[in-house]
Amino acid sequence: MSTSGVNPYLRTKVLTASPAELRLMLFDGAIKFLEQGRQGIEERNYEQMFNGISKCQNILVELMNGLVPKHAPELCEKLSALYTFMYTQLIKACSERDVEVLEEVLKLLRYERETWAMLMSRLTDEGTEAEVETNDGSVSVSG
Repeated sequence: MSTSGVNPYLRTKVLTASPAELRLMLFDGAIKFLEQGRQGIEERNYEQMFNGISKCQNILVELMNGLVPKHAPELCEKLSALYTFMYTQLIKACSERDVEVLEEVLKLLRYERETWAMLMSRLTDEGTEAEVETNDGSVSVSG
């Protein structure tokens, strides 16, 4: 994979981020791309809509793949269901070019991002580290 078009600051930020910070960056990216998709619908730029929604869907798949059920099976099951719901809603939004459905998913993503950021802050305040599953880079929070 060529890195010639990659922002060097972003590359360094990703390479030096903790798994918990990477998860937060995934939420940020999903929100950004979904906002681009919404803008594409509003401007009738369907290529932009498709690209933004597709990138958001790819991030949702990454979020699902990063869940570690052995640490919190019930939580992982609920998050997997939530991410699956968002993914299928994005299929509907794309096919129907429905801004309201995108807004619903954006609201959920923003809530997830805010929740994750609050958890990271709380762990930092308590001096607790996120427990990292080193073999696959997934994150499990202990505290």
